[in-house]
Amino acid sequence: MAHGIATDEELERLRARLGQRMEIREPPHLTEVTRDAIRHWAWATGDRNKLYLDEDYAKQSPVGGLVAPPCMLYAISRISIGYRGGLPGVHSMFGGTWWRWKEPIQLGQAITAEVTCTKLDELKSRFASRMFKQVSDIRFVTNDGLEVATSESWGMRTERDTAREKGKYKLLRPEPVAQELIEEVTELYAKEKCRGDDPLYWEDVPVGTNAPSIVRGPYSATTAVAFEQAWGGLFVKAHGYWYDYLDRHPAAGIPNAYNVPEPPEAVHWDGELARSVGVPEAYDYGPERIAWIATMLTNWIGDHGFLEELYCEIRRFNLVGDVTYCEGTVTESTEIDAGRGRLRLDIRARDQRDQVTAKGWAVVQLPRRPTDDG
Repeated sequence: MAHGIATDEELERLRARLGQRMEIREPPHLTEVTRDAIRHWAWATGDRNKLYLDEDYAKQSPVGGLVAPPCMLYAISRISIGYRGGLPGVHSMFGGTWWRWKEPIQLGQAITAEVTCTKLDELKSRFASRMFKQVSDIRFVTNDGLEVATSESWGMRTERDTAREKGKYKLLRPEPVAQELIEEVTELYAKEKCRGDDPLYWEDVPVGTNAPSIVRGPYSATTAVAFEQAWGGLFVKAHGYWYDYLDRHPAAGIPNAYNVPEPPEAVHWDGELARSVGVPEAYDYGPERIAWIATMLTNWIGDHGFLEELYCEIRRFNLVGDVTYCEGTVTESTEIDAGRGRLRLDIRARDQRDQVTAKGWAVVQLPRRPTDDG
């Protein structure tokens, strides 16, 4: 088996897994929606919604108690971002998720992620000699059988050496953060608001309305560490746990500048390792950026709204030092029934260079404005 090369033999082995539910030996990072898990996720993603942080407030809300940020479900399983096993040494990058939530994620729920491989498609690439898209379907199910959400997540696999040699991102350069940008970001953080208990009515949101944008960043290794604490990571292990893992998966260890084997995940805090795979600096987690966009939407729709779907493709790297602006625009409006309406939005994340780094769409439900007759 050739290390770092997508051989036909290994691809055939992976295709034989399509349609199978995937299991990993490591226990999940989270098994239950606890107060601590909710708080840690909110802190890691910059979410200040009282529905997640203030139990007394949440008890008086339409949901009746503490709930979790929608994207916290990423932490239920290390492979809920899409199973991307196989192809040893072939670099793996998160590509995106299509989330479909059925109901709020309640405090105390014990949840299992059921991950099934569905696709392995080869794509044309100018970045590497061969590139593949691995897709998984995920069901998030409580211990009593309630399906709280489903998702489709995918990742891209590229051969490291050819990716580095072709240098697709050679014109993308990390840049020092100007003091003026720090001041702008500080002001935008101060202005960020959660709608809370003030209802946003469907009738009051015409097509073309922009959701209030939010800012995240500038990105740093500390930001990555904060997210790791909440999400749990794929390969982040220490001491004997890490070397036990390497014994089972030798290809997972990539020597750093000091010859210490590091996990592939270290590209999020180790600039040298990121450059070894063709990216000019350490970069953020794709699920992290999707969580920021979800926060923008839940801030806007408030306690009486519900985020129903979020489809997001990660399109470019968000490097250390980069600032991300999350934005959304209403494109469709449909009536559900006398009490609810539905809006569809185009969503995007752009950086300080004005480059779109993530894009997609979302669907939210909002209450209808009460009539005079009740």
